[in-house]
Amino acid sequence: MNAEAIIRSIEAKHIKSDLPQIYVGDSVEVGVRIKEGTKERIQPYRGTVIAMRNGGINETITVRRIFQGVGVERVFLIHSPIVAHIKIERRGKVRRAKLYYLRDRVGKATRIKQRFDRS
Repeated sequence: MNAEAIIRSIEAKHIKSDLPQIYVGDSVEVGVRIKEGTKERIQPYRGTVIAMRNGGINETITVRRIFQGVGVERVFLIHSPIVAHIKIERRGKVRRAKLYYLRDRVGKATRIKQRFDRS
């Protein structure tokens, strides 16, 4: 076995199989595990997926939301133990792989049409 095959076999144990099919433009809720002292809770982070990167164990999604009038983006490593769950709330109809143009838009201009053919 070469080194690549060994790495892939170790990574396969950590890849989550229960994740939904995520696309750019989707409105998602990411359950983030937060530790406060000895307690642990799951905090929801709702927003729009504006970018996806890499593949396999290194797959990440960038989720953007508006919080108190300020745009907040967060990058999630989707196979990380910090991500408890990902729930798709709404499918978006977009024609680009990266939605960085949403950073320059405010209010109703940030809306994305809903897509009904994917579920």
